[in-house]
Amino acid sequence: MRLALDEAGRAVLAGDVPVGAVVLSPDGRTVLGAGHNEREATGDPTAHAEVLAIRQAAGRLGEWRLTGCTLVVTLEPCTMCAGALVQSRVDRVVYGARDDKAGAAGSLWDVVRDRRLNHRPEVIEGVLATECAQLLTEFFRDR
Repeated sequence: MRLALDEAGRAVLAGDVPVGAVVLSPDGRTVLGAGHNEREATGDPTAHAEVLAIRQAAGRLGEWRLTGCTLVVTLEPCTMCAGALVQSRVDRVVYGARDDKAGAAGSLWDVVRDRRLNHRPEVIEGVLATECAQLLTEFFRDR
């Protein structure tokens, strides 16, 4: 989660919402992909931290299936990102702060564990939640 927090800090420097994500290899020792929100910098509404980290990991592995991998993200994934997690076959999602307004991994919705879908990653929530939430609170307070 500390690596994801570092990524979130990069988003702040770029003037974007401080969300950071990393994709870890199945053994948890190697970062396969990393990303932070880049919507403001790129003008791309899909440039969320999770999507960018997933794209990078898939590129590094040379395939779209991220079986065995773990995505660590500072904020609970939204519906778009939750869908990307399911589609990429990530095995585990670890997130820090809950997103009661747009979260899709247990708070508002639970897309990643929907029994109707063909893949349901394990979800671990609340890792360094206070630090992750504080970064977001400070960002929006300054706005």
